[in-house]
Amino acid sequence: MDEIRGGNTGDGTDGDGIRATAAGTAPVPLSVLDLVTVGQGRTATQALRTGVEIAKLTESRGFHRYWVAEHHSMPGVASSSPAVILAHIAAHTDRIRLGSGGVMLPNHAPLVIAEQFGTLEAMAPGRVDLGLGRAPGTDGATAAALRRSDRLNEGADDFPQQLMELIRFLDDDFPDGHPYARIHAVPGPVQATADGGVQSAHRPPVWLLGSSGFSARLAGTLGLPFAFAHHFSAQNTIPALDLYRDSFRPSAVLDTPYALIGVSALAADDEREARRQVLTGALSMVRLRTGRPGLIPSPEEAAAYDFSPMEREFVDGWLSNVIHGTPDEVRTGLDDLAKRTGADELMITANAHGGDARLRSYELIADAYGLPRDA
Repeated sequence: MDEIRGGNTGDGTDGDGIRATAAGTAPVPLSVLDLVTVGQGRTATQALRTGVEIAKLTESRGFHRYWVAEHHSMPGVASSSPAVILAHIAAHTDRIRLGSGGVMLPNHAPLVIAEQFGTLEAMAPGRVDLGLGRAPGTDGATAAALRRSDRLNEGADDFPQQLMELIRFLDDDFPDGHPYARIHAVPGPVQATADGGVQSAHRPPVWLLGSSGFSARLAGTLGLPFAFAHHFSAQNTIPALDLYRDSFRPSAVLDTPYALIGVSALAADDEREARRQVLTGALSMVRLRTGRPGLIPSPEEAAAYDFSPMEREFVDGWLSNVIHGTPDEVRTGLDDLAKRTGADELMITANAHGGDARLRSYELIADAYGLPRDA
């Protein structure tokens, strides 16, 4: 496999745009994964406005990144188009890094992703991340509609080749004689080499995302940063991180491994309110896992719902992986998780019915760690 070159490091420093410094008393840098959830009685417009408010709030409190994830055919998740959402967020922020957690590469032509994220880089220079996954981000039928094919395994199996093609487009460095050697992703590095060109050669750093060992090993082999979905695959977190670190080979991108993990966490002013809020996400997952995806239920509906014994078992297991409670309880849970996993960064996703609860949670977590105001 081709060596990953340093086209995404900008000034040549190790992990430019990747490594971060913890703020306040946080054990590691804190970031945000926003699923742009849509609750019952609310619109996608309101959900997207909440996304802007979360990005602005967390930017002002010293969070490092704001990422959105590609999902399809889920009424309660309005993030089917990460590049579009990130362009909107970019217009309302100044410093926080913006990225995909992630774009599902097999759903798209690599050239299209390179063009989209080259455009985002032109909009928000030096603060765009490109996180890539190989899952469809939806069910099989929807994936077939996205890919115009029912041979879904082909996309996942070809992921390493698709990844290298995308990186070639981002770096504009297909070798002479390659069928794509005369094709350029624009905006992109080609504009720096054209007559009179002054385009920056910097492009978004590529991250690999995963919930098992495949992407962990691939990220390590290529010397790329790795993001693990602890929030829905907790049992695989430590094995995947160990595999990533054991397989890591230094590259022009990173000298040493860098791994973040996605974490479900929600803080409220008291433990009872936190439990009330996170139960809405748990009921939403019950419905999703049983083929009944819908809008995020209200706290009142979730509290009144009559869970079957099997559903109750699922909910108990799901909530055991959601760090929730008072700000002190959430801080303790995040501290313990960072220590246990050795993660270099925690990316917090706060799932609840309403935007107010999610905004309040990020504010309380920032306060618990003494993060600066107006960072």
